[in-house]
Amino acid sequence: MPIRSAGILVFRRRQGKIEVLLAHPGGPYWRNKDAGAWSIPKGECGPGESPEVAARREFREELGIEPVGTMFPLPEVRQRGGKIVTAFALEMDVNAETAHSNEFEIEWPPRSGQFMRFPEIDRTEWFDLASAYGKINLAQKALLEGLELIADKS
Repeated sequence: MPIRSAGILVFRRRQGKIEVLLAHPGGPYWRNKDAGAWSIPKGECGPGESPEVAARREFREELGIEPVGTMFPLPEVRQRGGKIVTAFALEMDVNAETAHSNEFEIEWPPRSGQFMRFPEIDRTEWFDLASAYGKINLAQKALLEGLELIADKS
């Protein structure tokens, strides 16, 4: 059974153009990666938890910001590892610089017996759509395409 994740693609309009808020994963594996490494804030759905509830919870945990407003469903995507991501678009302006993430613990360096803590998200930034296409995880590009369809209608 594939792992199910839920997340929110937050967007805003600036001078007639759409900008999206993307998150860069924290930890040593992602430290020097940029193109294709960024993602929407997301995480696994808990047992019996609806995707919308999970998406809002994960947004709060990963950014320390309460997602407020009506969310619109985006196309589901399947990432390379098989994880299925249910995502929602939410028009909301936030200060990317004040976002702060929860942490996770891993053995680092591998097989060292030492455990270190890292933020799940080490930074968030606003990107115009053209730039976002170059930054976001390849499988999540469909979310940007879905957002363009929704944003044009609203």
